[in-house]
Amino acid sequence: MIDRLIDGLIGQFGETGASAALGALIGVLFGFFAHRSRFCLRSAVIEFARGTHEGKLTVWLFTFSTAVLLTQAFILAGWLDVADARQLAARGSLSGAAIGGAMFGAGMILARGCSSRLLVLAAQGNLRALLSGLVFAVTAQSALSGLLSPLRNGLAGWWTVEGGGARDVLALTGLGHSGGLIFGALWLAAALVWARRQRVRFWGWFGAVGVGVMVALAWLATFHISRAAFDAVLPIQSLSFTGPAADTLMLVLSPPGQALKFDLGLVPGVFIGASVSALLWREWKLEGFQGGQAMRRYIAGAVLMGFGGMLAGGCAVGAGVSGASVFTLTSFVTLGTMWAAAMLTDALVDRRGEAAAPPPRLAPDHDPEMSASYARP
Repeated sequence: MIDRLIDGLIGQFGETGASAALGALIGVLFGFFAHRSRFCLRSAVIEFARGTHEGKLTVWLFTFSTAVLLTQAFILAGWLDVADARQLAARGSLSGAAIGGAMFGAGMILARGCSSRLLVLAAQGNLRALLSGLVFAVTAQSALSGLLSPLRNGLAGWWTVEGGGARDVLALTGLGHSGGLIFGALWLAAALVWARRQRVRFWGWFGAVGVGVMVALAWLATFHISRAAFDAVLPIQSLSFTGPAADTLMLVLSPPGQALKFDLGLVPGVFIGASVSALLWREWKLEGFQGGQAMRRYIAGAVLMGFGGMLAGGCAVGAGVSGASVFTLTSFVTLGTMWAAAMLTDALVDRRGEAAAPPPRLAPDHDPEMSASYARP
């Protein structure tokens, strides 16, 4: 079925055009499900660090476990082979994964959202997220091939690891893909238990599962289109937002005629999908900054995420879910340092600031439900 779909797309749009079309289609669905579920690694980390029970960690676990379970099921069924994917086949950087992951984790706390979350929020009219996303994309491009690229290359070269089995956690541990399937199933079972205890709403768990399905389908779609392509070399990949954000920025700034690819369909697709969700549920509204201090915080976070995501080779979705779903060693290192740095930043910046801030002085007739004058930006 998927081969017929891809053959039809190639016949209609050509090989690169078909790849971009698939990226756009998967992006639309990802954006819709991510908006409905409020999928966000930052929210999950904060909930875990503060010991609250709001269901945000459970939402993230549904996405993570679904992506792992379904991707490994595709591999065991013989429908997918990720041996040639960049995250496994190419030489990786453990120092880049550790340092970049830590920078990204700190940045997503400061910017109040990871790169994918900023894109989803921008699609519902959040101008803070829009500006942060633009700064993120500019920084990522600079780290890839601009002023910051020598620094990124230097940090990435400190500790590298060969591609192939040396980057494959399932090969290193001897668990194999059956072990990977069981790993995903166990976390999915845990998510189901916690969702029931926390009474996670329908769109919370269903949308999160949808996000995870899109990660696995992206692996499957790009694998099959890479096999079907004759004239173009199309990489096997899944969802990520650091490289695609930089590519989309260059598409806008470069002369017309740039070659299409999966990433160039993904970002606008996510924006469209999230916008549709926001409009259907009447959640689209313009929101801006409420002070210069807040703007500095968001910009600093976006810079840290842009450089950190490019150094680590993936963002909260690219490394934390897509890379983890194929058990890339560097992706798990990145995910671990993201969590650690995000928890530390939340403790040092937000929680300490909340404890030190005096309570707002309200007028006797002030109704806090009718005013946002004391709301955090």
